[in-house]
Amino acid sequence: MNHDDYLYIWQAPDWPHWRYDLAALAGRLADVSRAQGMLLGRLTDVGAATRDQASLLALTDDVVKTSEIEGEHLNVASVRSSIARRLGVDVGALAPVDRHVEGVVEMVLDATANSAQPMTAERLFGWHAALFPTGYSGMTRIKVAGWRDDTNGPMQVVSGAMGRQKVHFEAPPAEQLPSETARFLDWLNADSGEPPLIKAGLGHLWFVTLHPFDDGNGRIARAVGDLLLARADGSPQRFYSLSAQIQRDRKAYYEILERTQKGTLDVTAWLVWFLESLRRAVDQAQHTLDAVLIKARFWQRWAATPFNQRQVKVLHRLLDGFEGKLTSSKWAAIAKCSADTALRDINDLLARGVLRKMAGGGRSTGYELNTL
Repeated sequence: MNHDDYLYIWQAPDWPHWRYDLAALAGRLADVSRAQGMLLGRLTDVGAATRDQASLLALTDDVVKTSEIEGEHLNVASVRSSIARRLGVDVGALAPVDRHVEGVVEMVLDATANSAQPMTAERLFGWHAALFPTGYSGMTRIKVAGWRDDTNGPMQVVSGAMGRQKVHFEAPPAEQLPSETARFLDWLNADSGEPPLIKAGLGHLWFVTLHPFDDGNGRIARAVGDLLLARADGSPQRFYSLSAQIQRDRKAYYEILERTQKGTLDVTAWLVWFLESLRRAVDQAQHTLDAVLIKARFWQRWAATPFNQRQVKVLHRLLDGFEGKLTSSKWAAIAKCSADTALRDINDLLARGVLRKMAGGGRSTGYELNTL
């Protein structure tokens, strides 16, 4: 809604005194806490190696999906390899990693693994520099590791073709950023009294509203939220990805942000959406843990069976959720070998009972893991 005296919440006379109805949020806070408790209960019953694998999957999802929300698609294998190398987790053969992937990984890992460390302007600048290692966003040169200066006009979030653009949001003027970001960081680092999960939702919203950089504000806002969630959990390990849930509900995410930023400083509706998304993210982590346990049981079952490097690589791909039908030609492409070598590898695994032929015919034979 619009207001007679202001359009955006940062223009409100009582900005930034957030208000929310805690009673209306109590049930959702309880739901999230219950879901977290169930997940952490399962994780305490598995070994450290399984927990590491579950954390690796959650962090990979976080890095990939926070970029996809902004329309940028990272190579999943490269992201997983970068995180695995940093965490010391064995994932078989490592994929090549470029510096852009490394930058997003560095930010996400710093936000979660070092969540207890104070958040400062310099730390935010470091995250921004990691996201834009070349100093460019696409083909456009941007100001890196420093607050935007609005040289080319106010910071706006727009959509639509040139000449018919719709302005969804306009951020505070650049001249206000030193004082605005200082106030935000003081609140973020202080014991400000909000329930920790509420604070995570407010921190995410507050940073997005300031939009202090030329680009990368959404990704950094979600990293700020992850940092506060890690503080709330009291653990440097992440086992769920809010960014992945936001990506699944991307349209609603942008809609609730726009409504909130054009509303009042009563942000109960945003916090309802945030907590419901968080609960769904934790629920999804249960399915991720199921997949990790299946993978662990597979390698335990075949621990005494020698596999060559090509077989290990393709089996990892199958266990990570291979899309489509695995054929001998796809095997050859993944393992970078000849068609004859691929067929020998497959026949060897068929003979041992590791693989089986998929039901149905078609133009080419498909293979899947033998789960019997």
